[in-house]
Amino acid sequence: MTYRVYNFNPGPATLPLPVLEEAQAQLLNYREKGMSITEISHRSREFEEIIGAAETLLLELGGLSTAYQALFLQGGASQQFALVPLNFLPPEGAADYILTGSFAQKAYQEAQRLGTINVAATTKEHDYRRIPRPEELKFSSAPAYVHITTNNTIYGTQWKYIPDTGGVPLMADMSSDIFSGETDLNRFSLLYAGAQKNLGPAGVTVVILKKDLLEKVSPDIPAILSYKTHAEARSLYNTPPVFAIYLVYLVLQWLKKQGGLPAMGKLNARKAALIYQAIDQSGGFYRGHADAENRSNMNITFRLPNEELEKIFVAGAAQEGLVGLKGHRSVGGIRASLYNAMPLQGAETLAQYMTAFYRQNG
Repeated sequence: MTYRVYNFNPGPATLPLPVLEEAQAQLLNYREKGMSITEISHRSREFEEIIGAAETLLLELGGLSTAYQALFLQGGASQQFALVPLNFLPPEGAADYILTGSFAQKAYQEAQRLGTINVAATTKEHDYRRIPRPEELKFSSAPAYVHITTNNTIYGTQWKYIPDTGGVPLMADMSSDIFSGETDLNRFSLLYAGAQKNLGPAGVTVVILKKDLLEKVSPDIPAILSYKTHAEARSLYNTPPVFAIYLVYLVLQWLKKQGGLPAMGKLNARKAALIYQAIDQSGGFYRGHADAENRSNMNITFRLPNEELEKIFVAGAAQEGLVGLKGHRSVGGIRASLYNAMPLQGAETLAQYMTAFYRQNG
């Protein structure tokens, strides 16, 4: 087999090897049709079967009722930052945003361009080391919706509870922890995720929303920006990213074979525990950014005693086949992303390297 490293990049991220192998086998001649999966028409029966099966698997794996519909869109989570308020923020209304990191902040700033936005809570003054506690959430009197970012890729924090919004629609950017473990997704009215972390490659964005929410979509926005347009067209209003959706379908099949979200949650917790143990047992040599009770299982962020050691750490890790560990440019340090497709052996190898590096340099 071609040499493969352990890819800890935050996205585009590692994909399951069986998925890549199946895609490779079908690349030139999809199901004996005489053409590549990248060449088939998005109007063909073959692709309609793929996208329909992908939607069915999304709802099944997520434990979602028939009240929901899944969409496959483009533009990444960044486009959803605008589409959510465009579709659901009335001209005279307001929405509440909870700020827990860089992408939550970006979603808030984009929504501000389109209407009145209240900050229901923020942990910016704590350098985004934690998630707000329930008693810190201060919702406005009648928001159109509440928006959260469930996992903070840059700062390494993760919501461990679903906020009670008192019946107000709850919207969530789940780009970096969707389907990484069991969550009551029926508590959300709309959730979205760029696929390139847990669900597939870059190029497709998954949106799951309650069907009755579509009745609230503003009729005054361009058709291409309307969730209602895409829902009515079953994600085929315009040419979709065919190959990316196909890979999402294969990843969902793989997830089901692994035991679904319960099994994936247990595996991800094991992987994260190995790295956090290496941090906690280093006597302060490794300093985690996130408070212990809000640590993410997906993105583990930490610092070493100085930047020079961090550079040596990253370079040495690459020599051991551990790549993508450099922290985000805005915060520096180290970041290990342990998305669904990262095997347990990858986390074990990183933890062993961390322990050896500490003993040599601590």
